[in-house]
Amino acid sequence: MSYSSLKSKELLKIKTLGELKAAGYKPKSIKQELRDNLIEKIKEKEVVFPGIWGYEDTVIPEVERAILSMHHINLLGLRGQAKTRIARLMINLLDEYIPVLEGSELNDDPLQPLSRYAHDVIAEKGDAAPIAWMHRNDRYTEKLATPDVSVADLIGDVDPIKAATLKLPYSDERTIHFGLIPRSHRGIFVINELPDLQARIQVSLFNILQEGDIQIRGFKLRLPLDLQFVFTANPEDYTNRGSIVTPLKDRIDSQIVTHYPKSLEVGKKITMQEAIVKTEQKGMVKTNDLITDLIEQIALEARESEYVDAKSGVSARLTIAAYENLLSAAERRALLNGEKETYVRITDLYGVVPAICGKVELVYEGEVEGPVIVAQNLIGKAIRTQFLNYFPNPEKAKKQKGGNPYKKITDWFGDGNIMEFLNDMPTRDYENRLRAIDGLDDVVDSLHSRLSRQEKLFMMEFALHGLAEYSLVGKKALDTGQQFKDLLGSMFSPGSSFGGDDDDDDEDRF
Repeated sequence: MSYSSLKSKELLKIKTLGELKAAGYKPKSIKQELRDNLIEKIKEKEVVFPGIWGYEDTVIPEVERAILSMHHINLLGLRGQAKTRIARLMINLLDEYIPVLEGSELNDDPLQPLSRYAHDVIAEKGDAAPIAWMHRNDRYTEKLATPDVSVADLIGDVDPIKAATLKLPYSDERTIHFGLIPRSHRGIFVINELPDLQARIQVSLFNILQEGDIQIRGFKLRLPLDLQFVFTANPEDYTNRGSIVTPLKDRIDSQIVTHYPKSLEVGKKITMQEAIVKTEQKGMVKTNDLITDLIEQIALEARESEYVDAKSGVSARLTIAAYENLLSAAERRALLNGEKETYVRITDLYGVVPAICGKVELVYEGEVEGPVIVAQNLIGKAIRTQFLNYFPNPEKAKKQKGGNPYKKITDWFGDGNIMEFLNDMPTRDYENRLRAIDGLDDVVDSLHSRLSRQEKLFMMEFALHGLAEYSLVGKKALDTGQQFKDLLGSMFSPGSSFGGDDDDDDEDRF
């Protein structure tokens, strides 16, 4: 029986160097290991990077080609583009267990010892040298590039305490305390946000990537480290915190550019996969496809907005946090009203403003408007875009031969009626207010006749918000919800406070 055919339980029974040799073990570099396991997965039609959506035809094939080429990899892209996720999933391409010399801090291969310790143990004990087994999860090391990272952290330094404890002179290499990179020998080493690493620290990686040796203080060491490097970085024109020095970039074999989801459907998959939905919310809050489409549309609108810095990007974390906020807004309303379950509303969508404000970088014009106003505008644009997928275009409806389907609604507001939808309104009040608006019920019934009661109410509210975005109805944000009234009447009637103070005449309100 060959070594490659041994199962994990059988491998773990091997305890000495002699037994390992007898089993037919042969050393293999980590890049060869990644390559061999990738080939097997491709042949078996297995998904190599599960949970990564939208990269099936772009990024994933490039990563696979880089692994087959046995390259070091740099994943270049804006925030929230799954760069680190891809790097972490590479551990699935490693063997489940590899043998290491027991007690070695450099994960020495028993047949290819690297450290002074390993050479001494094998010289002393020979085939009786003890063997330990290292799981694939322990072969992944990740380091975030921060300003305080030093060469000693990554490469190593002389340890005076170690020298004193072992009573060794500083000239003895056993006084060296190795850094993260040597300790990751035979593993995957990831440096996140590489441009943030100081230039002098980046220089210390040159020899490791090209010549395979390290330099520590006055020691002349040649340690042929066996590493798979994966770097992540934002485009250089995005950040002024630093950049990748040219000689280091030249030594990274494959640079792969990531991107945001290219379709709303892909974005939804990512959001639904990553959002944390609490057990209580699953039973209490009912949602639909339209509300998740609106959440994704907000991100799409943000990426195209003149107020948002395109170089900074709009992370997929925006939609994830927004969806979680949406469910929490509906949950809070149900709890306040003592309701066992509730259905999402368009007004809940305005509860995701905090999630948007924290996820977008604004240009000067956006800062002038303010993050809250920009977030509300993005929600409005998302509603406007999705509205056309469910209702006729209001701008063209006026010219239709069959008449304007929205005329009853606009006439109702034109008669001076005002309607407010509060964030925490009970379901009964919510329904009564929607049904009080003439024509709103008819518009939804004529286009979407097979909806449940809750779905119909949601669609009625969506239609109202959509008409407001197309300027057929006036809409105003209140501290406690949204107010709707006649747009033209509010603009031309003397003393109107629409768009200003909230002190509208009480007798005109519902």
